[in-house]
Amino acid sequence: MKLRGALLAVPAFFGVAALCGIVAHQNADDRRGRLEVDGRERSYELHVPKNYDGNQPIPLVLALHGRFGTGAGEEKLAHLDKLSDKHAFGVVYPNGLGRSWADGRAATPSDESGTDDVKFISALIDNMEQEYKVDTKRIYATGMSNGGFMSGRLACDLSNRIAAVAIVAASLSENTAATCNPVQPVSVMIIQGSDDPLVPLEGGTLRRGGSGGSVLSHQAAVQKFVELNRCNSQPKKEHLADRANDGTTVDAEWYASCADGTQVHGYVVNGGGHTWPSGMPYLPAAMIGKATHNLDASELIWHFFSGHHR
Repeated sequence: MKLRGALLAVPAFFGVAALCGIVAHQNADDRRGRLEVDGRERSYELHVPKNYDGNQPIPLVLALHGRFGTGAGEEKLAHLDKLSDKHAFGVVYPNGLGRSWADGRAATPSDESGTDDVKFISALIDNMEQEYKVDTKRIYATGMSNGGFMSGRLACDLSNRIAAVAIVAASLSENTAATCNPVQPVSVMIIQGSDDPLVPLEGGTLRRGGSGGSVLSHQAAVQKFVELNRCNSQPKKEHLADRANDGTTVDAEWYASCADGTQVHGYVVNGGGHTWPSGMPYLPAAMIGKATHNLDASELIWHFFSGHHR
């Protein structure tokens, strides 16, 4: 796969999670749903592709918001409703308790309260499979920051349900990495900015303001999944120049020869910050760094997901 054929520099609308409104592009089947898990009421937003007729199984994408975010805010961040209509997949935006996920760092409110978010996501998948015709071999998870770390945890702890994950502006917590033992390989993509002030590319102990915890470096996280997926060849590499003239470039590496047809992809946005590529910054660049427009993360992620199934 050539990088230039997969990276689409299409501007996206990026909404700050705390200011989000309703989910855009609503169809008749779109709704806000609730279910009870471990005695707690959990909620989510759902978008059904506009041409869904209920006859053919469709893929499902779980899109996880960042710390202080919401499901509706994640739609604005990632503009996945539009891609759902274009490519005919369902997308569900779960809401974390206390606007956080128990992603394994033992530092978020959900971690500290003992919330079992892996169980919640599994129950949510059950719910979607009961109510819609979901292709059970093509269920995926993505998220940014806290949602990205949670997506990495799902690759470890819910590999019997999820075919691929995409981690944005995050890596993998040291706690999760130490106990990661998937029952089957999961394809993984990791996108991270070199100048991310909240989740440094080199990993380490995060500031408490970013919910804290110790995390792997980008390269160590990539190599962890390379090891888990038993990839047996050197990666293909490519450099994407600054076509958007925004001061960023992209370095990509792809491990394609992995167990059960899985792959591991790593993308470093040189000069990029704690942002979703091709998204409008939700805070000043002085606080979170640049958002590159040399790739569209959402299009890239769906292109990756669409090539993988359990």
